[in-house]
Amino acid sequence: MSPGGPLAGLGVLVTRPAAQAGGLCQLIEQHGGTAHRFPVLEILPPADPEPLRAAGERLHRYDWAVFISANAVERALEAILAVRTWPSSTRIAVIGRSSAQALERFQLRADLCPSERMDSEGLLALPALQQVQGSHWVIFRGGAGRAHLGDSLRARGARADYVEAYRRARPRADAAPLLARWQRGEIQVVVVNSVESLHNLMVMLGPQGAALLRETPLLVVSERLRAEVEEQGFGRSLLAANATDTAVVESLLAWHAGERLRAPPPR
Repeated sequence: MSPGGPLAGLGVLVTRPAAQAGGLCQLIEQHGGTAHRFPVLEILPPADPEPLRAAGERLHRYDWAVFISANAVERALEAILAVRTWPSSTRIAVIGRSSAQALERFQLRADLCPSERMDSEGLLALPALQQVQGSHWVIFRGGAGRAHLGDSLRARGARADYVEAYRRARPRADAAPLLARWQRGEIQVVVVNSVESLHNLMVMLGPQGAALLRETPLLVVSERLRAEVEEQGFGRSLLAANATDTAVVESLLAWHAGERLRAPPPR
């Protein structure tokens, strides 16, 4: 840890799943901040593994495979690459750069990744997705979610299959120690990656914690999430360029530097 670093004095609540929080927490602390881990999502295997197994077997029949998240990359590829190699004829699209980075850990690369808007709308806006008639797509995701991507591909003349690569659940946790730190002023910003994460956090914190949450800036990782957060009445939000650890910390650095400039000088 670097107590005198550019994030000195900043306490960051990291709500990512336990297995995905380590890199971000380490980077925050390398810059002098304090990372408070409180996972609000648990990543579980799919309730029925058969659709994922079957999709892996017929993967070569798809023109495109889309991974909705880094979790989808990791869970789907762990299952698929255990029994076969990735077919060279099946191209890969991802929603964001964290998913693209996850692919690299399996020695694969994304053929398509939005460079600006990191969501289904951003992917659908790419030139390669404007003429998709007759193509066949498989979309790996976690449980039920937005159907916008698949519906849009079908409307453009493609076939699209959703496959559950994992399930999300709300973990059980005692929020009392976290609330005590929060009330002592040790948390200045909260990182959330999805509307589901925010909902789970509010439930897990209870009424007292939800009140603290509404008084604390939220750092979000997409324009769509920021709009939804503001619709729910959270007026103070920061926007990271994407969900990668580096982008989140860059946003924290810029915001914290601005807060220091606005702070009244010590007497």
